[in-house]
Amino acid sequence: MKIFCERLKELRQDKNMSITQLAKALDVNASTVTRWENNLRVPVIDQLYKIAVFFGVSSDYLIGLED
Repeated sequence: MKIFCERLKELRQDKNMSITQLAKALDVNASTVTRWENNLRVPVIDQLYKIAVFFGVSSDYLIGLED
């Protein structure tokens, strides 16, 4: 899911957010966001939904099924 980690990091940086700020907004630990961005872990479906809603993108975009 390399595309997911790249897109997540890009979306976060576009909002000028730190990893800690995003983690707080998504109600997860900063280490979880770090693992997502470093392709060490993928979010479960409810977390993917929260990420998509937060950034106003589709889950398909996040996982690379859409551009």
